[in-house]
Amino acid sequence: MPTNKKSSVENQITDLDTAKKLGLLESEYEHIRQILGRVPNFTELSIYAVMWSEHCSYKNSITWLKKLPKDSPRMLAKAGEENAGLVDIGDGLACSFKIESHNHPSALEPYQGAATGVGGINRDIFTMGARPIAQLNSLRFGNLKLDRTKWLVKGVVKGIGDYGNAFGIPTVGGEVYFDDCYNVNPLVNAFSAGIVRTDMVAKATSYGAGNPVFIVGSATGKDGIHGAAFASKDISEDSVNDLPAVQVGDPFQEKLLLEASLEIIATGHVIGIQDMGAAGIICSTSEMSAKGEHGMDIWLDKVPMRQQNMVPFELLLSESQERMLIVVKKGKEAEIQQIFDKWDLNCAQIGVVTTGDTLNFYMSDQLVATVPAESLVLGGGAPVYEREYAEPAYFQEFKKFNISQVQEPADLTVVASHLLKHPNIASRKWIAEQYDSMVGTNNVSTNQPSDAAVVRVKGTDKAISITVDCNSRYVNADPEEGCAIAVAEAARNIVCSGAEPLAVTNCLNFGNPYNPEVYWQFVGAIKGMAKACLKFGTPVTGGNVSFYNQSADGGPVFPTPTIGMLGLLENYRDKMTLDFKETGDLVYLLGESKDDISSSEYLYSFHKVKASPAPYFDLEKEYTLQQAIKSIIQQKAVNSVHDISDGGLFIALAESAMAGNKGFAIQTDPRFRKDAFLFGEAQSRAVISVHPDKQAIVEKLLADHKVAFTMLGLVLSDEMKIDGTTWFKTADAREMHEHELGAILEG
Repeated sequence: MPTNKKSSVENQITDLDTAKKLGLLESEYEHIRQILGRVPNFTELSIYAVMWSEHCSYKNSITWLKKLPKDSPRMLAKAGEENAGLVDIGDGLACSFKIESHNHPSALEPYQGAATGVGGINRDIFTMGARPIAQLNSLRFGNLKLDRTKWLVKGVVKGIGDYGNAFGIPTVGGEVYFDDCYNVNPLVNAFSAGIVRTDMVAKATSYGAGNPVFIVGSATGKDGIHGAAFASKDISEDSVNDLPAVQVGDPFQEKLLLEASLEIIATGHVIGIQDMGAAGIICSTSEMSAKGEHGMDIWLDKVPMRQQNMVPFELLLSESQERMLIVVKKGKEAEIQQIFDKWDLNCAQIGVVTTGDTLNFYMSDQLVATVPAESLVLGGGAPVYEREYAEPAYFQEFKKFNISQVQEPADLTVVASHLLKHPNIASRKWIAEQYDSMVGTNNVSTNQPSDAAVVRVKGTDKAISITVDCNSRYVNADPEEGCAIAVAEAARNIVCSGAEPLAVTNCLNFGNPYNPEVYWQFVGAIKGMAKACLKFGTPVTGGNVSFYNQSADGGPVFPTPTIGMLGLLENYRDKMTLDFKETGDLVYLLGESKDDISSSEYLYSFHKVKASPAPYFDLEKEYTLQQAIKSIIQQKAVNSVHDISDGGLFIALAESAMAGNKGFAIQTDPRFRKDAFLFGEAQSRAVISVHPDKQAIVEKLLADHKVAFTMLGLVLSDEMKIDGTTWFKTADAREMHEHELGAILEG
């Protein structure tokens, strides 16, 4: 490595105007001057601009994120400690999982934006030493009548499918919703989970003066420069100029990098390893150094480049994909190099670990930037703000809604048809068929669907259960209750699959944090998440905050705090499915019916009433319901379990019937409006089917748990009957449900 270090920092004049153009506040610029004891040069100012962006520093959110619960006996890596969360699943194994956004890149270039989101989240998992075994995604798009929305959907879905399929990790589920509020700002949230032996976990740290620093994987180009800063501002007409900030992915390189990374971790020679995602080299060097309380000397001209004449700030900030920074034990360089040579990947020593806290960056032996690592990072010197927040006027207006204002339709089969075909409820078959859900042969829920995806842990009887959930319409109506519902629904889905909820990762998608009403939504959502996670014993392991999902014309998106939840089945054979099994089985409703259609798909899209509160929700009753469901599944007393959510009771019944090629006959409850009983979305409810021989056992278990239940009717062979009238043949309902979304997108 070069030793002829020039002592003076590269002389590039900067001023406040330059700082503002890079997205820094005046106070931040002055603070940088104080930290350095001088005026920063352009490279240094670019470093601070990207590391102090919201995307990297969480400066507008960390105060509230710290209020989320993060402890449990199973936690092996808490929020913010490593690249991803890590949860003990027993027998010397752990599950690493995380969800992150790639919203802004996907708004401009949907294919690469979504593809690199998939690549980035998988790298977070395998830098922990874990082999990814399953992916989910949570997607939001605008009005499907718009050509731009169709273009975005097709691009995002193809990007996810092409990258995930080529990388060889199954996409086992997810969610897709449509609303006008996402017309400008789609949301693309990617989730990944992997398995690692607890004695093989890798850390994102750096220590040991003299230990070599390597960059490995793909060469560095100019794609993705200022990507983190781009993600930290509103989408506008000028955003097209940010297209170079969108990264370009290569799933085949990622597959090689996965295998090489796991192989070098297995040698025991790796001190630390970190994905080079947002903010590229500067992020990895600063975060690893700050965590390990050491510095680094880095020679940027040693970085493998795929474009000529790259200057220091470009090399430091590039977010080119499929790259890692690793620190290894001195003397083991040749062994590490040999492994990467075998996988035909770049492996270049670009620096050494030093004592102290300083990062020194050189270009052809000239010192071009010198900064304290700790001053750059979250939890160190990065700024922390407490933003003002104010309750928006609409919140009280929504509460004025009364069901009596809505006339009940004379023909409810029209409503049922509308919901079966609505893009927010219709089958995602057109999307799912573009994803490989079976690669790896671990997925056990493709042909027998459960409320959550169930994926085997090979070599054991265990399975993980994973889900992503959020009804942003509920959160917009009431951020605290709506986000608590998102956690509750995730836990309910895990429980209905037969698993025990363990932990949460989140992707918090909101508008501009400088807008007091947007920040009020954020604060409320954190409060709701905290109380629900405490109740279910599911600590938050980390995730992602995505602010600035807002445009000048369209305003902010609905607040969308997506909840990714992990559950565990000790024996995968104990999983529960949602499909009706046998004609003649008894159909029960668990939980309380309500005269409540607030924020339901029925009210919102059929009646086009946008202003209503969140649906009925009682956290204590939700918890009790879930304990009862666990009990009846453990006792093997039920044939199917399906939670009631979007579209209400009718859609839950229809989904169970269609999944099992069966039908049903039920009676409505005359104590409630029929539209509310069938299409309302009051929470804490589920549909189960029970063999008549198990009726007494089930009813006793439910009574012991003090859960309200109603015997609705029977499983039929092929028709859906309500109050003695056949509404649909199951085959006809399936035709409406399965093909509508594809017809719209291909029409």
